[in-house]
Amino acid sequence: MSIVTSAAPPLRIGPLTLDVPVVLAPMAGITNTAFRRLCQEYGAGLYVSEMITSRALVERTPESMRLISHHESEKTRSIQLYGVDPKTVREAITMLVAEDRADHIDLNFGCPVAKVTRRGGGAALPWKLDLFREIVENAVDAAGPLPLTVKMRKGIDADHLTYIEAAKAAQGAGVASIALHARTAAEFYSGTADWSAIAKLKETITDTPILGNGDIWSAADALRMVDETGCDGVVVGRGCLGRPWLFGDLAAAFDGRTESFQPSLGFVAGAFRRHAELLTEFFDDEEHACRDIRKHVAWYFKGYPVGGETRAGLAMSSSLQELDDLLGTLDPDMPYPGRDAEGQRGRAGSPKQPTLPYGWLDSRELPEMDRAEITAAEEHHSGG
Repeated sequence: MSIVTSAAPPLRIGPLTLDVPVVLAPMAGITNTAFRRLCQEYGAGLYVSEMITSRALVERTPESMRLISHHESEKTRSIQLYGVDPKTVREAITMLVAEDRADHIDLNFGCPVAKVTRRGGGAALPWKLDLFREIVENAVDAAGPLPLTVKMRKGIDADHLTYIEAAKAAQGAGVASIALHARTAAEFYSGTADWSAIAKLKETITDTPILGNGDIWSAADALRMVDETGCDGVVVGRGCLGRPWLFGDLAAAFDGRTESFQPSLGFVAGAFRRHAELLTEFFDDEEHACRDIRKHVAWYFKGYPVGGETRAGLAMSSSLQELDDLLGTLDPDMPYPGRDAEGQRGRAGSPKQPTLPYGWLDSRELPEMDRAEITAAEEHHSGG
């Protein structure tokens, strides 16, 4: 069934125009400069940095300063921030603007990690609507001419949904777009994303672009999400792990073309090697790059007949030459394995009751005395 028969309209996020309405979801330890550049080589879209805590940025920690760096080939410098204190978030954004370090800033309110939610951060924070509103208003004001966007989840759990009220507050604050991962914090990444929530949000918020996130494993999934929900664009996370060329498929699909890239094993090996090369440049350390690429081995070679010994060797290599030697043993003409290489990738986890501060759900308001306590939630965790 063909869902899109003509080119999709460009996505406008403030002054930015995306010819392909696709955003790379921030993923901790994944969407660094190296991976963003690789995805950009295959397709088009907005490629967002991994999540950076506003407090670390204000304190100019070496790691946070390295993470906000962009290669000269990245024409739109997109940075995602996480914060729980309006003043700190404002200071971080003020710095980015004053020092011309970004062209787009996104705020993360979707982190389901217990270490963050137990102090009221991440996906737990929109429950305190006044605090959420204050953070977003300060962020939009500090961003000035730069588009400020937000990414959130449906809520804490099925009994404590926050996305509609939070989206209305964000819209009122003047955000340039709103992205919804259609799961609650309790669902983590398990089960099936509730795309009907994206449709409901789109029906509710009509004059701010709405982006959908969750269970986009292929270009066909992206088209189906747009068709079923009416969202203005999609945010792709785990679906591109080990498949940076997915952004080429997405560009073709949103242009009304139906082709889907089916890479041979030789092509995949080349992409893996290119990724390692870009990581070496990013870290300025070949051994560090080879350690970092290890987590990508299973994703790249999912479904391909690559033996366990070779996979283990790739995951233990400490130099590009070692990688080359192992990749050279693969049959480059081995064709695309079909369904075995497709579908879900990355860890789904299992549903779990979110860990929250004592009495967090008793009220939608946050007493002033409790604000200092949740600032400890500003730690670097994946947040989608």
